Amino acid sequence: MMERFDIYDKNRRLTGRTAERGQELEADEYRLIVHVSIMNNQNQLLIQKRQPHKPAWPGFWDISVGGGALAGETSQAAAARETFEELGLAIDLSEVAPYFMVKFPNGFADEYIVHQDVDLTVLNLQTAEVQAVKWASYDEVMAMVDQGIFFPYQEPMLDLIFSFFEEGR
Repeated sequence: MMERFDIYDKNRRLTGRTAERGQELEADEYRLIVHVSIMNNQNQLLIQKRQPHKPAWPGFWDISVGGGALAGETSQAAAARETFEELGLAIDLSEVAPYFMVKFPNGFADEYIVHQDVDLTVLNLQTAEVQAVKWASYDEVMAMVDQGIFFPYQEPMLDLIFSFFEEGR
């Protein structure tokens, strides 16, 4: 069965329509994606390496978790579901607002930051999507960006993730 997602308007209001994963949206249609950045007490970000067979950005390192909200799913539920699917880590975001939102062509990305020292050896990685995980400092992530092996987010987004962690300590 194909995954379906809700279509939003430019003001992030539900339109009542849905689309299938991979379907191209019109210029005035938007979808919701979520990112979860897991930070440990050493101000390191849990990063994942995407599988080499992934159609988008194969083999690239990326932030902890990312994925699309399914039709009828809240941002918080999508973030928790994606974290469990990709890492096998159960988190409760039901009372948590995203730290910030990024608007991109045809979409909105809600950015969550979770402060948790996670034992990487107990994670159950979704082998279809995630090849490996590791902790990385800001400098290590920026070096990967410079090397062209980290998903090409705009640098201010990565700066925000690390700076919000510092403020939350």
